[in-house]
Formats: sequence, C-alpha cells, structure tokens
Amino acid sequence: MTGVGGAQLEMPGMPQRLFPATPSKLATFADCPRRYRFAYVDRPTPPKGPPWAHNSVGSAVHAALRSWWELPRDRRTAGAARQLLYGAWSPTGFRDADQSERWRARAAGWLTDYVTDLDPGDEPVGTERQVAATTARLALSGRVDRIDQRGDELVVVDYKTGRVPSTDDEARGSPALAVYVLGVQRTLRRPCRRVELHHLPSGTVASFEHTERSLANHVRRAEDVAADIAAATQALEDGASRDEAFPAVTGRQCGWCDFRPSCPAGQAATPARETWSFLAEDDAAGTPAAGG
Repeated sequence: MTGVGGAQLEMPGMPQRLFPATPSKLATFADCPRRYRFAYVDRPTPPKGPPWAHNSVGSAVHAALRSWWELPRDRRTAGAARQLLYGAWSPTGFRDADQSERWRARAAGWLTDYVTDLDPGDEPVGTERQVAATTARLALSGRVDRIDQRGDELVVVDYKTGRVPSTDDEARGSPALAVYVLGVQRTLRRPCRRVELHHLPSGTVASFEHTERSLANHVRRAEDVAADIAAATQALEDGASRDEAFPAVTGRQCGWCDFRPSCPAGQAATPARETWSFLAEDDAAGTPAAGG
C-alpha cells in the first residue's frame, strides 16, 4: 500500500518496505522539503517557471554524446558530433536567438575537442544506462551517462557542462556518483569503484576511487534523508498542514527554483534570476562570448 508522496504504508508485523529513491529525489528534499513536496507529493504538480538556458546546453550535449556512441564506429567523427548537437539543440531559456546561436557554436566546439580525444572503437559498456541497488532501507536507482571498461573494472563517467570545472572533491562528495557505483556493481555484477566527471568546457577530468567505507558513508547519509522524508510524510498523514510538514528552506537558491511561481516564501526571499544567468558571466551579462 502506498501513501502520500510514494511512501510505503506498513501493516503491523510486516517487514519494512524499501523507500524508492533516486539521487535527484533525495537531493531535492535535502535542499528544500517544500520543493520536494511540490515535485513529488502535490498532485497535480504545481506549475513550474520558465526553462533555463544552461539546462538547454547540458541537455543538448548529453543527447549528442549518447547518439554519437550509438552510431556505427566508422561514423563516430567530430563532424558527426557537431551535427548531432545541432539536431538536439533547443533555444529555450536564452535571452534571444543571437545568444542561442553563440552558445550552440561554443558547445559544438567543446564536443569537437572532446570526441577528438576519444577512441571510437573503445565501445562503452553502457550509455544512459539505468542501474539500481538496494540497501537496508532504500531501493536506489539512477541513470549513468556512460560506463567504461578499464582493465578488469568498470568506471562511471558523468558529463558536465557548467561554467566551473569539476574537482576531485566534487567527485568524491557526489551522492549521485556513489549511487551509480552501487548500481553498476549490483546491476552489472562487475567491480566498479572509480567515478569521473568529464567537464567539456575545460577539457578536464576529475575523479575519485570509492572504497567500501566511502560508499557506506554515502548510503548512511542517503538513508538519513529518506528517514526525514518518511517523517515529513507521516506528519502530513497525521494531520499537519502541508507547509508545516514540508517547510521551505529559503535563500539565494529561491532565485532559480523551478517552483518559485508557487512558493510565496521563495518569492519573498530573493529576486528571480534571469533564465540565462548561469551561462558564462561574459555572455550572461549581455556581451558576446569569447570564442563563440
């Protein structure tokens, strides 16, 4: 039996049900319980704000790379990657058509440099691969950008397109990457410890080798968040108001929250950001991007 927000209702004497969780679901609650409520509890889902330009960039790059690996090996060229990006490109979120065109050219340049350094014949074990694992309390799942074979082990590869290069600390601390490692281990039944963040704008790779201890720490934190979700859900079932059970955590992040139109607390906390404001600062400010 399922309760509010997908929480499992237990009958007396029944074994504890596993809480179904994705990295995004857990991160949403950890950031702001009210945003979690809007996304996973309230039905119908409240309307969201406009799309963001940096998400359009990331989505197009991810789609192009996925499609590039699906091509026959002899067609995996830099030119093909550019054409795939053009086909996947969306102008949503940009200030105007000129800004969108500049960023499409910039992203095409990233892809050209990136795939030039790849071996087209080095077939990945998986691209956009769904993986899953269970813990004592959680049924975890996630989608991995790419899974590589390196010697006797598998490696989790995650593409990044943000304006700040990724770091090894980011790779180490990422809950999502830890979930992917657990999922690869369980789903593919192969050794997997290494995670990599491939930052296409800078051409850099950040990495970390997980251990049993580091993975256990991530699991513990994920289970703590799931316990908090269950407590909030139970409070709602017991009669607490939705705002009491899922309070807002306000701050600068309210300026770009997707559910800002439905959250008076977030609107009062900080002004809204422009939908192109997470692009590189030179272009977000309205001046042409260098190298675009």
